Amino acid sequence: MSNTKPPQDRSNNKSSNKKRAAAVEYTGVGAPRVVAKGEGYVAAQIEAVAQKNDVPLLQDSLLADVLVNVPLGDEIPENFYFAVAEILAHVYRINDSIDSYE
Repeated sequence: MSNTKPPQDRSNNKSSNKKRAAAVEYTGVGAPRVVAKGEGYVAAQIEAVAQKNDVPLLQDSLLADVLVNVPLGDEIPENFYFAVAEILAHVYRINDSIDSYE
């Protein structure tokens, strides 16, 4: 009988457990830009300010993981246009800014 232990995560990356948040702004010109981003406390503050100002929130940890690495003020990476476009369309539908599709 062997005494084996399950493999352990050796990445030692404690920040991977922190909540992340990013805010994007789209003015209709160019691509959406990252206007706020952060982890932990800063992420919580981004969410609190959004809620206080009735800004719709969407939980997407994979997209947040990417957007927190985009420099503030920069446009989102081209390979994430579709994902962000889906989010913006959802927000516009919530705000009745576009016709919903059925």
